[in-house]
Amino acid sequence: MSYFRALIVCLPLVLISGIASAQSASIAFGTIKGDPSLPVEVTADTLEVNQIDGSAQFEGNVLVIQGVMRLSADKVLVSYKPEQKGIEQLEAIGNVILVNGPDAAEAEHAEYSIDSGTVVMTGNVLLSQGNSTLTSTRMVVNLSDGTAQMSGRVKTILNPDGGN
Repeated sequence: MSYFRALIVCLPLVLISGIASAQSASIAFGTIKGDPSLPVEVTADTLEVNQIDGSAQFEGNVLVIQGVMRLSADKVLVSYKPEQKGIEQLEAIGNVILVNGPDAAEAEHAEYSIDSGTVVMTGNVLLSQGNSTLTSTRMVVNLSDGTAQMSGRVKTILNPDGGN
């Protein structure tokens, strides 16, 4: 009987520790779905335009706003579609912060593909949702449906009593 009792007591701890350091996790991100068709507003300290490929590099206190989504970084490279028919991708480098509604994520690097509404964040990713935090090496955010997928040594701390 004591073996069975020990198994019942230890099993939830084993399951929780497996969840806390899983290899991937799907989660909600932001309470409002983003709209990748909205205009993109960019502000920065400096702008350098490459006339050959039509790309633009914003540097210093860069802030990108699209609807409810906010992205800030040290530097953002803007790549345009062929024949300058709209933005293809934004690449954020250094101290990247992505905010959508009450949720915020930090990373070293991010790539935002405008048409798909997907942001891929890499390098010491930290996601904050209320009192909860999760870390991983990679997070893919789908702004269109308000979801995210974290992978690469995902870690969180779970409170069994639901307390702070």
